[in-house]
Amino acid sequence: MRVLVVEDEATLRDSLQERLAAAGFTVDVARDGNEGLFAGLEYPLDVAIVDLGLPNLPGLEVIRRLRAARKTFPILILTARDNWQDKVEGLQAGADDYVAKPFHFEEVLARLQALLRRAGGWASPQLTC
Repeated sequence: MRVLVVEDEATLRDSLQERLAAAGFTVDVARDGNEGLFAGLEYPLDVAIVDLGLPNLPGLEVIRRLRAARKTFPILILTARDNWQDKVEGLQAGADDYVAKPFHFEEVLARLQALLRRAGGWASPQLTC
């Protein structure tokens, strides 16, 4: 499964990349909204994690443009914004789930797996050979 992580905070981006790769994902990363939009439009993704507070192009705009381009892969927002209005706005922009920082990686992983199951990406939460 190929995941895109769009996160401007280097430490968090690197940690997510490492832990998602250890969980069996192929991970692409983007440092800002423009990179994230390009990757989302050009790469064959299964799921994306998008921060809202991105430089150059806000996360909500990235999501809106991806959905306007008919990209249907699930999108999980991972952000420090935790009020209900931001959650509603993110979901209405086209995100499929929303997790506020701080977070536990295990919750994010479980939510990604659930999104992929609903999207038809994984039939089981376990990878088997």
